Amino acid sequence: MTIESKYEIIIYWSEADQSFIAEVPELAGCTADGKSYAEALKNAETVISEWLETAKELGRTIPKPKGKLMFA
Repeated sequence: MTIESKYEIIIYWSEADQSFIAEVPELAGCTADGKSYAEALKNAETVISEWLETAKELGRTIPKPKGKLMFA
């Protein structure tokens, strides 16, 4: 399992956007969307990888995944 797959992803339906939104709370500004839940998840995984790659290139600190952040 890679570090990318250990970040919490919150997925919900957005009526305003007419799509599923996937947010990664531990990575500032890291969000994705999709027409289906599965597509939003897939897109989030891609965006997480890109976020981490960019942070490494810029020499920024990469937060360690904390797992579940809150209870629903």
